[in-house]
Amino acid sequence: MLYTELLKLWDDSVQAIDKRDWVGALEKMAQISEPTSRTLFNAAAAHLALGQLEQALRALDLTIAKDERLAVGFFQRAVVMMEMGRLEEALSDCIWAQKHMRGNPLIDYKQLGLRYKLHSWQVLYNAAAVYCRMGQWEQAVDVLLSSSQERGAVGAVAGLRSGNIEAAVESVQKKQALVPLLVPEGVVFRPRKQDVEQLQQRDFLGKAKVISSMIPNDDFGGFEPLREQKPGYYEPKVDGPQGSRYMRMRVPYMGRGPGQLTVPGGAMVFLFGEEDRDGMATVIYDGQKGLLPASLLEPADIKLSKGKKENSIPSGIPLPPHLKPPSRPQAHSGPAASPQGHLGSDTPPPSYINATHSVPAAAEPPKYTANAAVDQQVSLAEAADPGSVVVKIHYSYTMALSVPLDATYQQLKERIALKLNQLPSQLRLRHKQHGSRILTPLGEDEGRTIQEVAEAGRVTLWCQKEDPLENRPILYQMVALYDYSAQGPEDLEFSEGETIDILGEVNEEWLEGHCGGNVGIFPSCFAYKENNAEATPSSEF
Repeated sequence: MLYTELLKLWDDSVQAIDKRDWVGALEKMAQISEPTSRTLFNAAAAHLALGQLEQALRALDLTIAKDERLAVGFFQRAVVMMEMGRLEEALSDCIWAQKHMRGNPLIDYKQLGLRYKLHSWQVLYNAAAVYCRMGQWEQAVDVLLSSSQERGAVGAVAGLRSGNIEAAVESVQKKQALVPLLVPEGVVFRPRKQDVEQLQQRDFLGKAKVISSMIPNDDFGGFEPLREQKPGYYEPKVDGPQGSRYMRMRVPYMGRGPGQLTVPGGAMVFLFGEEDRDGMATVIYDGQKGLLPASLLEPADIKLSKGKKENSIPSGIPLPPHLKPPSRPQAHSGPAASPQGHLGSDTPPPSYINATHSVPAAAEPPKYTANAAVDQQVSLAEAADPGSVVVKIHYSYTMALSVPLDATYQQLKERIALKLNQLPSQLRLRHKQHGSRILTPLGEDEGRTIQEVAEAGRVTLWCQKEDPLENRPILYQMVALYDYSAQGPEDLEFSEGETIDILGEVNEEWLEGHCGGNVGIFPSCFAYKENNAEATPSSEF
């Protein structure tokens, strides 16, 4: 159960004990599904007050099971055992209580919520009472004499009925049984006052209060449900000409100063503010707020009819514009265009995907994104020359080129470098073979044209700027399975789907690779090798 629920029931039971309502206290503690050692001790105290020794003993057994080092629990159970005639067990509890005193003359349980101090001499006194009931009077005298030697016993023993330890010894010598000591009735474990105060809900913000309203002719100062509004204007409720703030212009007026309105005669305006010192009043006319002479205004007699209530007031305060989610413009798909939302083999890896932005509403002038512009270029290129190939290049941005079918790889690379304003030797072109996720570099073999890798008149390439590897042969290539963040300066960082050139094997778990112009090591389990993912230094482009 929640600690707040436990705390509430615990506090309620303690309040019932203070009122000597032992049954009510037991009912509250019975509702605690997960009792603690302190609540069980309180239940035992309530049973003892009712004279229920069996129930008190059962509760003390559970108390000691919860806290095996609670000396006051053994001390209390020893008295119950003594009352039930189980003297051997009572003597054993006295011994355990003395052991858990740990050589201290007393234990103050105030910090745990029990306003009681258990003295070591009290435990020995109860042990002597057990010996008296067992008929071992000499042993009882010895225990009493040892209790008088305990530290702090001089002032404490003064509270005994006999007045001093000698009187107790004399009573034992006369074979008069001693009355055992017990935790006083009503002394129980209490929850912390600070915790109980936290149970009460506090209103830190206070009560809300409406000071003014933006709705015209609204003098309500409290809370009310939202008024049903109609698109266009607010329509304040009016009772007639006397309570109306709608005024009619007696004669035409032309604005002569800043903030003044030009209003024809007979026009109806809404009185927004009171008359100022200059005799000008703030009004609203035709959706505009401005100043008019108050002497030219007269109350308007508004007669509202049920059938024409909507059009009775021609002007007012406009409502905010009605917002609708923007609709996506219909794209003009070409004959070879792929369906929208389909991710084929031309889809770039995650590291190259650019974030797209929402398209404005169709009513606004079309503002195309970068991908939309590329698709438009592709459509125009196909329409311009059917004998050419449209090449879509993923760089830091996406662009499209139209090249002849017989263009070689080197010619294509030079055109892309010119377009990107880069040196051809610093660019690296890769493509995906059909049915594979790996990015394979385009070779530099003479005579190989772009038509060999074209499909349906299109080619998708990934372009990367990087410094050439000097005297480092590429053993094979692998594809990244997951994103890997560098843990040190020597690590190679890459993203899922990127192709990694393997330069060497450090050990069985680490590889040295090249990706994105960087060289470093990475765990081999973060990438996988395809059967056809092999390359040679001469095939690098």
